[in-house]
Amino acid sequence: MRLEQLNFHHLFYFWRVAKLGHLTRAAEELHTSQSAVSAQIRQLEERLEEALFSREGRRLVLTDTGQLVLAYADHIFGLGQEMLGRLQGSTAGITRLRVGSVATLSRNYQENWIRPLLADPSVVLTLESGLLEGLVQRLVQHQLDVVLANETVPTDTERPLHCRFLGSQSISLVGPSRHWAPMSLRMPHDLHGLDIALPGPRHALRAQFDAMCTSAGVTPRLRAEVDDMAMLRLIARDSGWLTVLPEVVVQDELRAGTLVTVGQSDALQERFYAITTPRRHRVEVLERLLEGDTVHP
Repeated sequence: MRLEQLNFHHLFYFWRVAKLGHLTRAAEELHTSQSAVSAQIRQLEERLEEALFSREGRRLVLTDTGQLVLAYADHIFGLGQEMLGRLQGSTAGITRLRVGSVATLSRNYQENWIRPLLADPSVVLTLESGLLEGLVQRLVQHQLDVVLANETVPTDTERPLHCRFLGSQSISLVGPSRHWAPMSLRMPHDLHGLDIALPGPRHALRAQFDAMCTSAGVTPRLRAEVDDMAMLRLIARDSGWLTVLPEVVVQDELRAGTLVTVGQSDALQERFYAITTPRRHRVEVLERLLEGDTVHP
């Protein structure tokens, strides 16, 4: 059986009977006769070559195949209801928010940003990470609702984008407390020859840091360069080296005292942006997040 042979009208009738658990109630809801509903389901079973219901006395009971088909039908028609709600501006029901974030962005920052939604049972989150250009392309194709990034992107008439500044954070020099507490180092002047882990060359901070060291005539001993902030966090925690990063990346380790801040530079700032496209249909939960306009420490 091919997809074009699947009758979604029949599938919808099956879905309502399965959800209500009764032919008569489903027929009343659908404003048709019980025999018409039975006929639609029978045709679906013939197409699928599987029984979807079995009878136990007067009750209809889903077969194993029926339970599988119901799971897919829930998803199909749930998305349909979500689509209509978004097009009609309705806030009822489930809202799916699709968030993309660049791979070099702190996972802690992302979680802090979406935290207001985590306790909302009406919101389903889809979270993706990747390279900025690929994420922006998915945004333009309406496969994502927002992209979180630490750099801006160009916009033009063929690809109109809104780039909203969310906030910024100074960059810190951190190290394991067992080696570096209490100690204070100047950035970059005291870093010459010291073992250090840095964000990778693709990270927006890296060029700023390298330029600052070159200007001061300072050459740290590079031990690791890491694009992924989650991995840089682990290296900061376990290596014994100094690490240059936004404190939000290691917020839990700083609170626990595993890591300490050894130095800080206001000259180095990571900036956070929410990239969206002009939309006729607003996503209310996204608008609420964007109105927060702050970096959560």
